[in-house]
Amino acid sequence: MNARETSIIQDLSLAPEGHLKIDWVKEHMPVLNRIRKRFEQEKPFAGLKVAICLHLEAKTAYLAKVIQAGGAQVTITGSNPLSTQDDICAALVEDNIQVFARYNPEPEEYKQHLIKTLETKPDLIIDDGGDLVTILHEERPDLLPQIRGGAEETTTGILRLKALAKEGRLQFPMMAVNDAYCKYLFDNRYGTGQSVWDGINRTTNLVVAGKTVVVIGYGWCGKGVAMRAKGLGAKVIVTEVDPIKAIEAYMDGFEVMSMDQAAELGDYFVTVTGNKDCIRQSHFEKMKNGAILANAGHFDVEINLRELEGLAQSKRVVRKNIEEYQLAGGKKIYVLAEGRLVNLAAGDGHPAEIMDMTFALQALALEYINNHYQQLEKKVHNVPYELDQQVAAYKLEALGITIDRLSEEQKAYLESWKE
Repeated sequence: MNARETSIIQDLSLAPEGHLKIDWVKEHMPVLNRIRKRFEQEKPFAGLKVAICLHLEAKTAYLAKVIQAGGAQVTITGSNPLSTQDDICAALVEDNIQVFARYNPEPEEYKQHLIKTLETKPDLIIDDGGDLVTILHEERPDLLPQIRGGAEETTTGILRLKALAKEGRLQFPMMAVNDAYCKYLFDNRYGTGQSVWDGINRTTNLVVAGKTVVVIGYGWCGKGVAMRAKGLGAKVIVTEVDPIKAIEAYMDGFEVMSMDQAAELGDYFVTVTGNKDCIRQSHFEKMKNGAILANAGHFDVEINLRELEGLAQSKRVVRKNIEEYQLAGGKKIYVLAEGRLVNLAAGDGHPAEIMDMTFALQALALEYINNHYQQLEKKVHNVPYELDQQVAAYKLEALGITIDRLSEEQKAYLESWKE
């Protein structure tokens, strides 16, 4: 395969800047570097094709290079039109990784990139939000027989996969990487928490301290967003539909109330639910002038922009990645990054050290699927706990941290019902 001849990207001349970005994250991803060394020796994906659909920036690019080092022929596309970085695409093509992606394509072009990625007839896939899996099952079942299995990155994608499996329609095993400890405890909480505010602050250039931040959803990502907002000096309100999570937010020191109540109070609103219409017309009508809305969920459905446009008398871009909606009476509401993932559409995504663990899990999960796909049921599988422990152990080693080990006597005590 000659990636230069087959890829669809914006501009190959951007590659030098992309290589610099990839080199930078490589220096801060010691766990993935360790896995790459083993992959280079063992070639676990020799002779196989791997299709990747993830946010196409430097950390993802390095994961693709690690999979390639394992012997795979890799094709990659973006999982969000606004998170693709054209210089990264160019650098990957120079490294003979086939790319179908560019920044901000038209919707039909974006979908064609997904389809072209699948038309390479991959043996294994890494998906984000279930886009590849959905196309395979709904539109291109002719490509299903080749696929051994894959791994899913996000909460939203796992929900879609489980719904497909519940109907008995999932045609290959998928690993729920998002549900692994070393993913959601660190990536979802610390990664999302930091990168969301990186994106908001970079885009708005406004102070957070003293403002009221409304976090819609208190899952692991919502916990991180709320924690970082508090650290920036904001007053934080959490809205929830789950009574257990609502109590947890209350015990964590945050105000908890309904969205109808919070709509009148917020200066910033951040959706982190994975569900649609979390902010809608009745909320827009109650918001104060100058309210800033951002989405940190996978799809751009959490803020009902259609209803907001219906209320607006005018709409304009006032700053890159900020759209101003002016309502009757002169009230202005601002939406960041078109309601798409603010940390990637308006930022660089999670810190490299965090994605080091997540992408290490992706690489190991893909290897596990390839080694066991013939024995695995066609459903969503949890990442084996030993892979989680392996990634954590590698990370501790890279940090120079030593922990204790149980003695044989202690192990026996824990396994016995007697004192």
